Amino acid sequence: MPGWYWTRWQSREGLEREAESRPRRVLAMFGRTVLLVVIGWGTFSGGKYSGWAVAAAAAGLAAAVALCALYLRATREQRPAASYLLAVALVGAAWLANWGLAYTLADTLWIGLAVTALIRLPPAPALLAAAAALGSYAMASPASWLSISATVGGSVLVGFLLRLDIEARGTARRLLAQERAARAAEAESAALAERARIAREIHDVLAHSLSAQLVHLEAARLMLDAGTDREQIRERVVAARRMAQDGLAETRQALSALRGEFTAVGEFLVELTERERAVLTVSGTPRPLAAEAGLAVRRTAQEAVTNVRKHAPGARCTVELRYLDGAVELEVRNTRAPRGESSGELADSGSGYGLLGMRERAELLGGTLLAGPEDGGWRVLLRVPE
Repeated sequence: MPGWYWTRWQSREGLEREAESRPRRVLAMFGRTVLLVVIGWGTFSGGKYSGWAVAAAAAGLAAAVALCALYLRATREQRPAASYLLAVALVGAAWLANWGLAYTLADTLWIGLAVTALIRLPPAPALLAAAAALGSYAMASPASWLSISATVGGSVLVGFLLRLDIEARGTARRLLAQERAARAAEAESAALAERARIAREIHDVLAHSLSAQLVHLEAARLMLDAGTDREQIRERVVAARRMAQDGLAETRQALSALRGEFTAVGEFLVELTERERAVLTVSGTPRPLAAEAGLAVRRTAQEAVTNVRKHAPGARCTVELRYLDGAVELEVRNTRAPRGESSGELADSGSGYGLLGMRERAELLGGTLLAGPEDGGWRVLLRVPE
């Protein structure tokens, strides 16, 4: 064993009163009361004292009880100097009680000190205190060596077992505290994850809806600057109004999604492609998707189609949904924007975090997202497990 083991105190968790159950505390209090009654009866019965001797014996008994209380408190608080001095004082008090014919008190002090020392003190001081107390008991007791040996052995065994019990209780309390800390950390992590999810939903919904409105409003502003016909400008404003209405509907859908209420992915893509004049293709056997997987497909499709409108106006856009074994793929492609069509200031609208949000959403689900130029256009490929 390492050297520090012999001077290491018991864990405080095992000695705390909160570590003891209510029945245990009741039994401990009952045992102490019975012990005091037995000591008092053994001290004053038999007519050993009379006159002032009775008062002296009572004072000695009270002093012994006070010393025991101080010793128990010092060992509970793990104060080394006070604990060791009080242990020496208890050995001396027991010899005084034995000299004063209070044999029951003396034996109780010696045996009680040995047991509590083995329970509470560090191993090295505990062995010294127990040896001094039980050695004094053996020298002073008139009983047979067999009885003395049984008492000494029983005291050591009880002290050792109770020490193990306290260590077990301390370990259990530490593990409970660690478990509570782990649960608190898990709850905090879950709350942060939920906040991140809500943040992604807010970004995806607002980025899609507001950027679409900005596209039409910016087009209307450019037309005004260019002196375009009012009817064309009106069409753009009406389109922006329609996008605001669609954004409100999407916001309601997002709130439903946060509550776990989802519309079918296929229906959503049909509505999206019809509204954005894109071509939708579905391959594989359609089936319900997990909530997070379905939400990733929805948001990626929204973001990708919005980016086509912003950065390649007039380009042909295709959306393909593939149901694979254990996974689902979404591919959004667009061709090069026709000549004469320019995004101009329209491409500057939005936060610039759309692609990052799509990739983050896919990685959180254990999937992948690829995005990059292809044949003069742009391609986004999402793959997520179900």
